[in-house]
This record gives sequence, C-alpha cells and structure tokens, in this order.
Amino acid sequence: MTAEPTPDAAPFPPTATPPPSFADLARLSPAYFGMVMATGIVSLAAHLLGFAELAHALFWLNVVAYAVLWVLTLLRAAWYPRRFFGDMVDHLRGPGFFTTVAGTGVLGSQVMVLHADRGSAMVLWLAAVVLWVVLMYTIFTGLTVKAHKPSLRDGISGAWLLAVVATQSIAVLAALLAPGLTPQYRLELNFLALSMWLWGGMLYIWMMSLIFYRYTFFPLAPGDLAPPYWINMGAMAISTLAGSLLIVNVNDAPFLASLLPFIKGFTVFYWATGTWWIPMLLILGVWRHLVRRFPLRYDPLYWGAVFPLGMYAASTHELVLAMRFDFLIWVPRLFFWIALAAWTLAFVGLALDLVRRARPPRA
Repeated sequence: MTAEPTPDAAPFPPTATPPPSFADLARLSPAYFGMVMATGIVSLAAHLLGFAELAHALFWLNVVAYAVLWVLTLLRAAWYPRRFFGDMVDHLRGPGFFTTVAGTGVLGSQVMVLHADRGSAMVLWLAAVVLWVVLMYTIFTGLTVKAHKPSLRDGISGAWLLAVVATQSIAVLAALLAPGLTPQYRLELNFLALSMWLWGGMLYIWMMSLIFYRYTFFPLAPGDLAPPYWINMGAMAISTLAGSLLIVNVNDAPFLASLLPFIKGFTVFYWATGTWWIPMLLILGVWRHLVRRFPLRYDPLYWGAVFPLGMYAASTHELVLAMRFDFLIWVPRLFFWIALAAWTLAFVGLALDLVRRARPPRA
C-alpha cells in the first residue's frame, strides 16, 4: 500500500531547480534504505556462516549504496522539501524513514563484526541514535496532531514495524560495542541495549495488535499486502538477535546476570513469534500472486521483504550459540540461501529498473 502526497505548489526554490534527469527524485521512497538493511544483514549472515569473501563484497557494495542513498535523500529534501517533510507525517510513507536508522545501525554492525573498527562503528551508532530520536518523536508527534487522518484500514501497514527494527538495531550495535569498552561504559552501554531491547518489544506489541486487527476485521485486497508486511517477522528476528547478544554479554554487567532467565525466556519468545509468521506470510504471498494474480514486479519496498529473511538466518545462528540449541543449526544455513536468492532477485530488479529509467522516452 502506497500513497503519494499532494504535489507541491512550489516543489523547490527557484535557485535550486533540479536537472530534468532527477525528476523521479520527487517520488523516491523514504524506505529505500531498506536496501542497506537487506544487503548488510545478508553480508553479516554470510560472515557468520563462513562465506568471508561474499560478506566483504556485500559490505563494500553496502557502503556505496549507503552513500548514494544519503546523497539522493539530501537532494530530495533540498529540491522537494514539501514532499520530503510531508512524507514524514504520512501514515503510509512516514514509517519508511526508520530505514535510515536501521540501515545506519546494520552498517555499523558490519563495520564492527567484519573489520573490528570500533571507532567507525561508534560514529555510526551515535548517528543512528540521533536519527532515532529525531524521527521517532517527529513522526509520531506529527501523526498524532495532524488534523486529517485515514482510517485504521487505510492508514496502517507492516511498515510501521520499521520503528521496532530501528530501535532494535541500536540495541544490537550497542551490545556489539559494549565488550571492548572500559567497565563503566561497558555497564552503561549494556543497560542502554537492554532498555532499547525492552522498548522495542513493547512497541511491537502495540503495533502488532493494530496490524493483526486490520488483518482479521477488514477486507484485504492483494494490493494491501505490500512487501513490508514481512517486517512482521523481521522485527521479531532482530529482537531475537539483540536478546542473544545480551545473553552473551551477561558477564560484562551484573544486572544482566540477575535478569538472565528473563532475557532467555523473552529471546525464545521473540524467536518463536517470528517463526510463526513465516508460514502465514508465505500462504498470504501465494494467495496474493497465484490466486489473485497480483503482478510481481520490482518495487523498492521488496527490500523490506529481503531483510527479514537475512535477519532470521543471522538471529537464529546467534540464538543457537547463546542458548546452545545445536538442533537448530540447520535453520540459519537454510534461510541464508533463501535470503541470498531473494537479495539477488531484488538487486536484478533494481538494475533492470535503473536501465529502464535511463532509456530515452519514445517519440
């Protein structure tokens, strides 16, 4: 489900007129940083499963994608400010901005895990925290006080759960950074990671209740099942990853040791909830594309479906290590290949879409 904001009366200042080749920039999806999220987590899953060369190749591709998307985002804000800031308080497009937080956090996790570059990872973590604070309170304040609001049926989608993913991405990177710090900062960063992990879980419960209600009590058309509904599972997968890292960090902070049974229980709870969603989402996908024949074509929102698959592989791998669930070791291996196949299809779709847009229009 997507909704285009009303076109601007004056889309950009006269002194900052974009070239004609950038006309499509006005419609750039705020959720495009989902590509960074998807590429980053597939890279991390590849690293965890021993595919080092693939992991590093995807890392450098992700660095380029992250830089390009920030340039395009800043240009869109400068040239089309009313559309850009109007999207922030749009019920369907606004939550897409949380991909900037999650993308920054995932890239920071790549820097930390693949290169052990604590300084760069800390800079990215601080940037993610600033973005999280600004976007969390700007978007939800705007959605709260705006005068005209859509109904629940038309105004909510799985993209809202990107707020959960953004929150948990900060928890994950904080848990990765904590072990190498001095005891005082190690304690504080683990506490922040725990707090964000718990808040992300509470936010999921609030939002998932509304999404499930929309699923079951309102008519559902094939077009309503946009790819971000896979975030239903992805939000629980990244919550599982954050919980698993907190379990590993238990020796770094005494309060984590006192909460260990609680953390373990909720981590398994998150993993089980995410696992439940997988068959449900597959069935709905079959209904959408095979039964109702909804066309399958490239959309930037499909990166939001790749990310949960990669995150499920990575989070299950860490859950196996943290909880010693060796009987689940086949799960991350299977889902890594599924995620890599989905990423490849999305990347090919992006390449073909760029080629199509670059062709001159026919007379």
